[in-house]
Amino acid sequence: MDIIGVSNVCLTLGKTEILKHINVSFEEGRIHGLIGRNGSGKTMLMKCICGFIKPTSGEITVDGKKVGKDVDFPKDMGIIIETPGFIPYYSGYKNLKLLAGLNNKIGKEEIKSSMKQVGLDPDLKRHVRKYSLGMRQRLGLAQAIMENPKILILDEPFNGLDKDGVKEMREYLLSYKEQGKTILICSHSAEDISVLCDTVHEMDKGVISEIQG
Repeated sequence: MDIIGVSNVCLTLGKTEILKHINVSFEEGRIHGLIGRNGSGKTMLMKCICGFIKPTSGEITVDGKKVGKDVDFPKDMGIIIETPGFIPYYSGYKNLKLLAGLNNKIGKEEIKSSMKQVGLDPDLKRHVRKYSLGMRQRLGLAQAIMENPKILILDEPFNGLDKDGVKEMREYLLSYKEQGKTILICSHSAEDISVLCDTVHEMDKGVISEIQG
C-alpha cells in the first residue's frame, strides 16, 4: 500500500520552475531513495511532502490525508531536512527534551533510548556547539526517531559521518525498516542510495524518473 502519493505536483518560486509535474508514490514498509545534484529539486520535493512548502499545483497525500487540506503537517513523521538546528549552549539530551515537550508524547527514557540507538551518550554534558558534524547528524536522527514515527524523511543523513558511522547508520535504518516503517532518503551519493534502498528515483531540473524499483 502506498503511504505517500504525489500527484502532478508543480512548484514555481518567482519565475523559476522548481518542480515540474511530479508523479510518484512510495510504498509503506520500504526504503525509498531520491538522488540528484544540488538544485535538482529533491529537497524541495521533500519539503512539500512534509508540508513546509505549499506546491503551486497538484496534490500530496500522506497516510491517506491530503497535505495542506486535511492536515497542515503530516502526523507520525520524523524529519531531517538540511542541517539539523539545535540550541548550541544546551547538551544533546537537553535539546531533545525541549523538543519532546512540544508534543508531550514521550518521556526521558524514550529520549535516552533514541540517542543510544544512534550511538550518542545521553549523559554527555558537552554543549551541542562542541559537537562534530557527524555527532550533529546523529542527534538529528535521534530527534527524528524519538517519537517512533511511521515515516522517516531524511535529507542527506550520511553527511559528516565517517566510514564506520555510515555503516552503523545503514544498519540502523535497515532495522527500522524491519519494524514496518517507511523511510525516504535524499542523497547526492548514488552508492549510499543503491546499497540501502528498495526503490530509487532521480531528480534532474525538477523532473523525476525511476531508475530502480
